[in-house]
Amino acid sequence: MEIVLVRHGQPEWVRDGRNVVDPPLTGLGLRQADAMARRLADESFDAVFVSPLQRARQTASPLYERLGRDEVIAPWLEEIRDPDWHGEPEEMAQQAYRELGERPVAQRWDGLVGGESIREFTDRIHRGADEFFAARGVRRIDGDHGLPVWSIDEPDQRIVLVAHVGTNSITMGHLLGLTPTPWEWDRFVMGHASVSRIEAMPVHDGYTFCLSSLSSLEHVDPADRTR
Repeated sequence: MEIVLVRHGQPEWVRDGRNVVDPPLTGLGLRQADAMARRLADESFDAVFVSPLQRARQTASPLYERLGRDEVIAPWLEEIRDPDWHGEPEEMAQQAYRELGERPVAQRWDGLVGGESIREFTDRIHRGADEFFAARGVRRIDGDHGLPVWSIDEPDQRIVLVAHVGTNSITMGHLLGLTPTPWEWDRFVMGHASVSRIEAMPVHDGYTFCLSSLSSLEHVDPADRTR
């Protein structure tokens, strides 16, 4: 089984000095998305799912078009929910992120004031991933060893998830069996429109997941690479 995790292209977080919530892609982001679609267009996938947020859907659009598939939204892939600061000065967001980074590490789980906490977000993605993969015959095996071993009904499946650095990182860590942190965004560095891959490896009791590629950007012109 292979799971391909695509991060969205560059979004327009700020317009005319004001924060944009659920932003569209920039012109550069659209080019990055098209380059990603060209990269994956010749591969065969059983399914392609996308986050409900605009920047992910715009990124997935050229891939769906090249593959001749209809869009399929997976609501659980939604990125962490920011405070309601749409239209507020960009300095407000900058200050909020500075304050978050200055906290003692355990307090970072609380996240941004007025937004979804990082603990709630992590739990949401873990629940969503478990339900999503269980529906496709992929379930964690609970054993005395405590190791990340999974049963997989159809080990030849290939699935694409087009989402965000937060959702992709937490999903990746969950499948790999890593203990989550309140800085998953920084633990797995993924560029815009990058492609990461996780593959299932047989072990005695079932399968375990391996990270085979992280943030591949060969398809994006070096001058167009951002993160």
